[in-house]
Amino acid sequence: MIKILLCCASGMSTSLLVEKMKRAATKQNVEAEIWAVNAENTDLKDVEADIIFLGPQVRYAKEEIQKTVGSIPVYMIGMKDYGMMNGDSVLAQALEYLGK
Repeated sequence: MIKILLCCASGMSTSLLVEKMKRAATKQNVEAEIWAVNAENTDLKDVEADIIFLGPQVRYAKEEIQKTVGSIPVYMIGMKDYGMMNGDSVLAQALEYLGK
């Protein structure tokens, strides 16, 4: 089971991307726990995730989030994938980055 956390400014728009990623995972028989949080109002120091993706609107926080989560890799969701809510593509990136 892979654990994928998405962070954005409010968690609202990213929740749609989470649902699309979950559907993509089901189609591909990938066991995944995928969820979204508000990056600004969430304490990430004890988060249990294999990978974290940031929405474009919290790009400015990447360095601070990486410091907070330590060894968990943190990546940006591309503007195109985010804008199109491309769950298949973001899931594929997560799998690639994790070597799965």
